[in-house]
Amino acid sequence: QVQLVESGGGLVQAGGSLRLSCAASGSIFRLNDMGWHRQAPGKQRELVAGIASGGYTNYADSVKGRFTISRDNAKNTVYLQMNSLKPEDTAVYYCNVQVQPTGSWYSVEYWGQGTQVTVSS
Repeated sequence: QVQLVESGGGLVQAGGSLRLSCAASGSIFRLNDMGWHRQAPGKQRELVAGIASGGYTNYADSVKGRFTISRDNAKNTVYLQMNSLKPEDTAVYYCNVQVQPTGSWYSVEYWGQGTQVTVSS
């Protein structure tokens, strides 16, 4: 079994910054693709940022230039640095990780529990 624990959410004023983290633990051989999604009230869950095992990244147009995704494989952790936050960024943020379990040749997808980010105007 693999567990993902998210942290770093909270309340911040517009223009402020937050850093989200998502740490994986359990029977892990390696981590492959990782990413962040978010869901605002009454809206569909959307991709915010992704990072591949080789380091390639992609971002939603709405966050380009403001958000940065990174990973620390030694800590089994993915981060999302969020700068210049806007009220439109208010949502629950979920991490998504492709995990290759110990003893397996294939990856399994896991989701974090979600962390609330609220940006006040």
